[in-house]
Amino acid sequence: MLISMFGLAQTVWLRALMAFLTSLILSLLFGSSVIKVLHHFQHHGQPIRTDGPQSHLQTKQGTPTMGGLLILATSMLSIVLFANIKYHFVWVSLLVLGVYGLTGFVDDYIKVTKETPNALTAKTKLFLQFMTAVIVATIITAATPRASSSILYIPYIRFTLTLAWLYIPFAVVVISGTSNAVNLTDGLDGLASGLLVLAFTFFAVMAFIVGTPLADAFRFPYIPRASEITVVCAALAGSCLGFLHFNAPKAKVFMGDTGSLALGAVLGTIAVILKQEFLLAIVGIIFVCETLSVMIQVIYYRKTGKRFFKMAPIHHHFEQCGWSERKVVLRFWLIGFISAFIGFMSLIKF
Repeated sequence: MLISMFGLAQTVWLRALMAFLTSLILSLLFGSSVIKVLHHFQHHGQPIRTDGPQSHLQTKQGTPTMGGLLILATSMLSIVLFANIKYHFVWVSLLVLGVYGLTGFVDDYIKVTKETPNALTAKTKLFLQFMTAVIVATIITAATPRASSSILYIPYIRFTLTLAWLYIPFAVVVISGTSNAVNLTDGLDGLASGLLVLAFTFFAVMAFIVGTPLADAFRFPYIPRASEITVVCAALAGSCLGFLHFNAPKAKVFMGDTGSLALGAVLGTIAVILKQEFLLAIVGIIFVCETLSVMIQVIYYRKTGKRFFKMAPIHHHFEQCGWSERKVVLRFWLIGFISAFIGFMSLIKF
């Protein structure tokens, strides 16, 4: 670990701060160059779905995708520099970023080269996501103390439910589900990246608590060495914040499946490592609502032949109701901030 040369290896928060600043600064420094390269190889930008809001066909046409490469490169570099990659939890996080990022990259590449909004089939992507999640969930379970390896912890009421052999399938659903939820949310300029900054910041704090003796003080499950995930979350938050500078309305680049699939998957993975899947649903309430809106729309349409929402995911519904894109994004960010605050209330002893 390079950072050990500077005598900072023992200070998690200092390393987390350095990881955050490094990924943030690198994103801001190289963002414009990355966008120019993506523009050069993507003459027509990301193909825009014709069944989406018609305004997007005019305002977003020609905007390059695969901006997730900037997030992944800067965050993974910061993680390697400042986190202890000998720990299972750290290299598993890197594995998730790499595999899901590669899956998203292939999908984006086919979309751009063939100029189609549809690339890899849903079955192919789901298969790759689930198989990776099975491997990751198994490694995490094996690296976690037996007493905590298969539990579902419910904060606020401090209740622990043992899932036994059901835990790995549950963890697989959490990881894959979060990956797809973030992917669905990434439909408006800055929406997903802004919410991810909030989520990773929240879990940076939770990782430090769960991985230190503070866990007992707050009556959370203690996961040895999980505090190293604080550095991982900080690096990811910094990269997402730097990317947001270029992705905020009006976006100069989209993260694409390259970023959304990988970032969603690693967010789910972090929640599984920390045994905070319940808090993930609260802090990521927008991701949950986006996914539910699509499920409701599909089921309702198959049953009645009518649409429950004007358009799904739900952020498009509000656009169809007359809200501007900026208004939807800001309102959803506000909800994300409130949900993060509610998540932090789990630290209070009632």
